[in-house]
Amino acid sequence: MFKSTLSATMMAAILSAGTAQADSVEVYLTDMLDNTQAGYCLDIAGGKGADADPANGLQGHTCYSPLGELLVDQIFDIDRFADGKLYMTEFDVCAQVTGLEAGAQIELADCDDSDVQSFIFSGEGVISPSAAQDMCLTVGEDTRSGRSDTNQIKTLTLQLCSTEQAAFQNWATRSE
Repeated sequence: MFKSTLSATMMAAILSAGTAQADSVEVYLTDMLDNTQAGYCLDIAGGKGADADPANGLQGHTCYSPLGELLVDQIFDIDRFADGKLYMTEFDVCAQVTGLEAGAQIELADCDDSDVQSFIFSGEGVISPSAAQDMCLTVGEDTRSGRSDTNQIKTLTLQLCSTEQAAFQNWATRSE
């Protein structure tokens, strides 16, 4: 079991989020990098739990699963991966890229069948847009603190897939 150093406010938000369903997973970076707790997960930027605003897009953020539950702003529907969708169940939105070049951002929007919302991800490995399979979802090297020093945040953009960047580009899933 992980030792948690989350604030009481964050702990309350996580516990009030409810239990994740069986098909709900968090998508986490397989390398801990510099994270001091549980690694980095795909997360809605600029908010927490049910108060998160999908208009802010996605970022890499300290994972919440060590507390035993998934927080809604980090939950994806694993069943939708087969359809090429990174679908966030609690917000009814899909991830999409702002472009297919290096530096493109990862937004959240109403789900549709557009190419910008189509990804290749098996639940383990790199996540690439279907239309640009040489590009990968990549967290940045720089880290900043969120509400406390234990909440670490990294930018999330598309970058060229490479073995040199594997630590910043290899993702997996887990439930509670």
